[in-house]
Amino acid sequence: MIKILHLSDIHMGSGFSHGRTNPETGLNTRLEDFVTTLGRCIERAIAEPVDLVLFGGDAFPDATPPPFVKQAFAKEFRRLVDAQIPTVLLVGNHDQYSQGQGGASLGIYRTLGVPGFVVGDRFETHKIHTQNGDVQVITLPWLTRSTLLTRPETEGLTLSEVNDLLIARLKVAMEGEIRRLDPQIPTVLLAHLMVDKASLGAERFLAVGKGFNVPLSLLIRPCFDYVALGHVHKHQNLNQSNDPPIIYPGSIERVDFSEEKEEKGFVLLELEKDRVKWEFCALPVRSFCTIKVDVSAVEDPQEKLIKAIDKKKINDQVVRLIYQLRSEQIDLIENSRLHEALSAAHTYSIQAELVSQLARPRIPELDRHSLDPLEALRTYLGSREDLKEIEQDLISAAQELLTGTIAESEV
Repeated sequence: MIKILHLSDIHMGSGFSHGRTNPETGLNTRLEDFVTTLGRCIERAIAEPVDLVLFGGDAFPDATPPPFVKQAFAKEFRRLVDAQIPTVLLVGNHDQYSQGQGGASLGIYRTLGVPGFVVGDRFETHKIHTQNGDVQVITLPWLTRSTLLTRPETEGLTLSEVNDLLIARLKVAMEGEIRRLDPQIPTVLLAHLMVDKASLGAERFLAVGKGFNVPLSLLIRPCFDYVALGHVHKHQNLNQSNDPPIIYPGSIERVDFSEEKEEKGFVLLELEKDRVKWEFCALPVRSFCTIKVDVSAVEDPQEKLIKAIDKKKINDQVVRLIYQLRSEQIDLIENSRLHEALSAAHTYSIQAELVSQLARPRIPELDRHSLDPLEALRTYLGSREDLKEIEQDLISAAQELLTGTIAESEV
């Protein structure tokens, strides 16, 4: 039995705007959150101990992170080297240059020949020796149109046709890898991609025009004992039959407010040929909290905002307060009181939204449900100075429609 820890989408260096500078370290507190959370994953891998760690891609927000961010990432993964735990680092879309070529942020691990580390920046099969047996890992990094197709091949094709051609090419390439597998050894497909059946959040906007959706059917193969995915930040199993399990572990930290309600963690699994047992392990990450209040219809907007904040447990959370008000209420808001009420948060932002002055107020008479259609129309037209000249024509036309007396020549 081979024990594996599967994590993905670390995005170390993201979300600095949701943190503050730690005066003791000089580092952004959100970077420290990401390092701490990654450390918990590594600690679990060593404590088990697992035989293999699979990382599903997107180590950083982009291919060229600052040196201190790369150093923090490397320091944690170095602990796996010291513990002699083999590790596969897959290249995701954020790990590539904008042209989509290679694994710019992870390639250094191959160049340095880090013991036990495999960088998955191409579609190929790796036979990995662990303390409890061998395992085959097929690495499928983030693919773009240029990876499988040439420009002349796509000229004149619609996006849908290009996507179909990409899937056809990928299918051929996958069949080639499958034919080379040893049927006696357990196999894992480690892929960074967008599966068409996945429940998406912010990811739908992250790679528009740069990648393509892969049909779930392409991943359900009897030769795969486990499909380890990356890219989608929400944990989910796409194959409820678990034959094989097709798992997004999700990201290990909240990147922004779009992930406010998502649980974060990693997956632990026990793998044998034709048998796998897995569990999702939640991580204690910093909470995000949105407080949204409409004060446009109250006499004391300040008091309503304070009460809305007091109802939430915001200690050490990343908080955003969004409230709607009318322009004439602006002077009724005392910002110092809002800052004081939000001071227990780790960080917070305040966003005031003015109710549109272009929106027409409701006509009180139209709230009476007993109005017949013509009476309602007359009431409405009576409030529209710009329609006075054609008011009678509109009423006459409405009468004809209601009584069915419009001549066929006029229909």
